[in-house]
Amino acid sequence: MNAITDPSAALIETAARAAKAAAAELARAPRPAKDAALRAAAAALRATAPAILAANAEDLAAAPDLSAAFRDRLTLTRSRIEAMAAGLEEMAELPDPVGRVLSEWTRPNGLLIRRIAQPIGVIGMIFESRPNVAADAAGLCLKSGNAVILRGGRESLRSVAAIHAAMVAGLREAGLPEAAVQVAPTADRAFVGAMLRAAGLIDLIIPRGGKGLVTRVMEEARVPVLAHAEGLCHTYVHAAAEPEMARAILANAKMRRTGVCGATETLLIDAAIAPSLLPLLVADLRALGCDFRADARARAVCPELPAASEQDFATEWLDAILSIAVVDGVPAALDHIRRYGSEHTEAIVTADAAAAAEFLNGLASAVGLVNASTQFCDGGEFGFGAEIGIATGRLHARGPVGLEQLCTYRYHVLGTGQTRP
Repeated sequence: MNAITDPSAALIETAARAAKAAAAELARAPRPAKDAALRAAAAALRATAPAILAANAEDLAAAPDLSAAFRDRLTLTRSRIEAMAAGLEEMAELPDPVGRVLSEWTRPNGLLIRRIAQPIGVIGMIFESRPNVAADAAGLCLKSGNAVILRGGRESLRSVAAIHAAMVAGLREAGLPEAAVQVAPTADRAFVGAMLRAAGLIDLIIPRGGKGLVTRVMEEARVPVLAHAEGLCHTYVHAAAEPEMARAILANAKMRRTGVCGATETLLIDAAIAPSLLPLLVADLRALGCDFRADARARAVCPELPAASEQDFATEWLDAILSIAVVDGVPAALDHIRRYGSEHTEAIVTADAAAAAEFLNGLASAVGLVNASTQFCDGGEFGFGAEIGIATGRLHARGPVGLEQLCTYRYHVLGTGQTRP
């Protein structure tokens, strides 16, 4: 092999080779050892919470010009650290995904064929701003028998390092290889490029961040990518919606946390109920600090709303801004979603079961909901313990990516002396 002269490539090769060795050991690790590591890491997160919060305060102070939504994603609190720890403990209670018999069948010649779940290997996790991703990704990879190399955004460098230390403490206490969870030693963008070129060393790249990051990863990667596109999510209020339910769901879907990828960015409302219900929905959200961009039909009902441009409906706001369009029934709502959406998460609010079924069956998105907030698109809410991201591509995994989605499979073929004619 030629000598590596690129410093970032050299760093990745060293990290990835250590990760491969650790992954081989994790793949054979019994469930009790992995669960012990998760519980010990949870305890370490709680014990080092003051140090994690101090590191996070330094990150926040070093980036004073962040938007409110970005700052929210970057900020850690004691409750968020507790949520990370509880998520690790929840993962420990979940079944081990490795070694599951996914299916089995017997051929006419007597061969018994089994499809068995196994870890993917070495995961490269590239994410922006949200430091809790470090704990979620590390825990999910550990439990599923994968090693992970974490590369957080430069804004979260200190916070991620502090969280990483807690994860390593858990591995050490359980007697598992510390190289199973590694963190990028530099914030240099060249390190990301080296990760994307590390074919043969890294088995899967998972990007989690804004459109710019995901686009770069998709364009430059020489490693398979589990893609997470924008979270341009829609809530459709159907003509048969119960008004108070619609008001509660939309307020939560938009304003609970505006910076998460499951936040609703566009309200679609049926023309039949727009005159009576849209003013109430707008008033509810305006009281919560939301701004709006509305099409001509919505502005005919609420003239004070700012006009929406074509680009507004294609924008993932990640902020307290809501696009609004009035539509004529389920087919028109689906047409709008197909035109502007990112195939992430869509919701319908309706008491009409046939309309709900038509909506769900017409979606191409990874997640569709009926009478519930789009912010339920979350690995924890799905019972996965946590998630490593929301996959919006068409292959391997879709929606929240948890333990089972971090496994591939192999075949065991059991014979009794058969030979092929």
